[in-house]
Amino acid sequence: MKRRTLITLFAGAAAWPLAARAQQPAMPVIGYMSAGSPPGHLMTALRQSLAEAGYVEARNVAIESRLAEGQYDRLPTMAAELVRRQVAVIVASPTPAALAAKAATTTIPIVFAVTDDPVKLGLVDSLARPGGNATGINFYIAELGLSSKRLGLLRELVPGATRIAALVNPKNAANAEAVTRDVAAAASAIGVRIDVVHASDSQEIEAAFATLVRNRADALLVGTDPFFYSRRLQLATLAARHAIPTVYTVREYPEVGGLMSYGTSLSDVYRQLGVYAGRILKGAKPADLLVVQSTRFELVINLPTARALGLDMPPTLLSRADEVIE
Repeated sequence: MKRRTLITLFAGAAAWPLAARAQQPAMPVIGYMSAGSPPGHLMTALRQSLAEAGYVEARNVAIESRLAEGQYDRLPTMAAELVRRQVAVIVASPTPAALAAKAATTTIPIVFAVTDDPVKLGLVDSLARPGGNATGINFYIAELGLSSKRLGLLRELVPGATRIAALVNPKNAANAEAVTRDVAAAASAIGVRIDVVHASDSQEIEAAFATLVRNRADALLVGTDPFFYSRRLQLATLAARHAIPTVYTVREYPEVGGLMSYGTSLSDVYRQLGVYAGRILKGAKPADLLVVQSTRFELVINLPTARALGLDMPPTLLSRADEVIE
């Protein structure tokens, strides 16, 4: 065989892998954006459900994250970055991130986790038929009276409580209004006074507790908010320091020393986010995926914190707890 022929054959053989690689589809990218900064176990839940759907990070899917860490004004820029990146799907949690994603694109599929009614927020046309480019999970449902149940838990633990405070974040306006409205209605039903206090940064949290002490609040209800979630250790520490019985929204608060929580499991929420993201990567359309509403809620009690506050935990309360931290 002539030398020129050999060179041609080798050159062609060397080009085959390059051509094969060029024909392979690009790895899909999931754009994840959060209004807070979720702990590792939540992202683990998301990745596990994606893996069950056949998508393993760094093998056949990539995840590109944008975390606002409670600075909600950063969310529109983050959403725009993911749109320019042309990600395959945007996973957005919770409400402020979902709203920013929806404002940024009407074409890229969005899977959200929100604490407010997604229909009222304008994210979907209806829960059963979302109708657009977004669907997801609604995990704080005011209609179920969760604030009423949390206030009831506080009254059961502190029977003499007549003045209870509610902490909300004014920078998360839609959620703050919903929590305030829900708590006010629940308080009226059981005959207690509600003092609404605001905080949107760490210093304001300190100031809020100073107000609670000055006003002699008997107990505290912390509203659902990603910033509060990111500051859960500070909140639990201040509540213990000032001896204020406090109820929170999710188990991660009692896990770091908070008194008790009643709400849905965020791990379940993140698993569902992964399920929907996987289905969309396989070709499903958000318009055809109904919005999932949380149906399972858990009561978690931190017994050492109760003892430190000098509270006798009623046996009826302990018997209803899904978990008691000893």
